[in-house]
Amino acid sequence: MSIATENPVFDTDEFCEAHRISRSSLFKLWREGDGPRIMKVGRRTLISAEAAAEWRKLMESRAMSENGGAK
Repeated sequence: MSIATENPVFDTDEFCEAHRISRSSLFKLWREGDGPRIMKVGRRTLISAEAAAEWRKLMESRAMSENGGAK
């Protein structure tokens, strides 16, 4: 199993590792309104597995529409 399916929740470092993006890319996505939904637990910023899956689907849809449906 991959880290993306094992964890019910990711911290920012785990999310970045699982999705092979840098922390700066993740923060840029959030600034632009394109990052995954988050939840705050105390001082921690967490991303649920469901929010990560929704974000991946959104990114895939955008890529498909930008490339005219090409794989």
